[in-house]
Amino acid sequence: MPTVVLTGIGLLATQSAEYGDLRDAALVIEGARIAWVGPVGSAPAADEQVDLGGRCVLPGFVDSHAHLVFAGDRAAEFSARMTGAPYTAGGIRTTVMATRAAGDELLTTRVAALTSEMQAAGITTYEIKSGYGLTVRDEARSLQVAGQFTSETTFLGAHVVAPEYAHAPAEYVDLVCGDMLTACAPYARWIDVFCEEGAFDADAGRAILLAGARAGLGARVHANQLRPGPGVQLACEMGAASADHCTHLSTADIDALAGADTVATLLPGAEFSTRSDYPDARRLLDAGVTVALATDCNPGSSYTTSMAFCIALAVREMGMSPTEAVHAATVGGAMALRRNDVGSVTPGARADLIALDAPSPIHLAYRPGVPLVSGVWKDGRGLRALSTVDYLR
Repeated sequence: MPTVVLTGIGLLATQSAEYGDLRDAALVIEGARIAWVGPVGSAPAADEQVDLGGRCVLPGFVDSHAHLVFAGDRAAEFSARMTGAPYTAGGIRTTVMATRAAGDELLTTRVAALTSEMQAAGITTYEIKSGYGLTVRDEARSLQVAGQFTSETTFLGAHVVAPEYAHAPAEYVDLVCGDMLTACAPYARWIDVFCEEGAFDADAGRAILLAGARAGLGARVHANQLRPGPGVQLACEMGAASADHCTHLSTADIDALAGADTVATLLPGAEFSTRSDYPDARRLLDAGVTVALATDCNPGSSYTTSMAFCIALAVREMGMSPTEAVHAATVGGAMALRRNDVGSVTPGARADLIALDAPSPIHLAYRPGVPLVSGVWKDGRGLRALSTVDYLR
């Protein structure tokens, strides 16, 4: 199998406790995996050499929460919020109508455009949810579209109650647990539920997650975004891989997360777009909770594909250090997907890498809005070519 050695790495931020940050480093890619990391002077011979010109290298970002299968536009809703209108989850139904009316080709084209943006911004692993169809047919086809782009697909028929079931929510829960799940499970790895006032209560959420478990799907929960509620406790009770949003947390919620292997996935793009209070990441980290950062890319409340933007928000608004935020966007995201093959630069891991036109990952927060990602590799294959100009030499 051909090998490539990347040399001239000013700082290799491995996100691994074993390897730490390596200066004047190199790494060897063999096929789709990392074969070796260490000082450049000790690098083994390889079939090809690429000099990175002093750039910083870190793992590709892992985005564990994204809603990419949709049609329509909600810019007017965003504009209204910026002039004082409050955010509610009701806008989801606007996207549902547009998505139902869209053909598969349009949906696929939209996902292709968004994932291209993600990859250019350094996101090499991403989850994609359904949730804008809310019928058996539309949820299944949303997952089929998503599956063309990632293996991390999530069935979110329990996003909100479908409009036609507004006066019969129990019947909709039965549909999600029955025919909809049967149609969607073959195309999904995960099942998710929006456990909030105005969406699904704890009893409905529990029933949906249990049905998903019987179908072989792992659990995820939209929890405590809009106000305090049962979502975080439900996620921990059900052994969910992640509780996402975690904006409004009680001490009991934090204690539950600290005692479970459920990751708290924070989505600062949503708070930015809805002018809401940001979650307090410092409380979670100080309690020993594993934290992930994700974009929550969706048309209504966080229409961004920039993990660097989310890192900058986490540092500025959520009490995280730059090092903690980058770790949450790599290792944290991998843990939220229960993956150990991505999120770090270590031998045996997938060769998912990004190079920055910067001396360290701190610059992702220090230089907000600047496109610092200058090279991207996915499974050892370059997706974005480096400039021929050395960065620091």
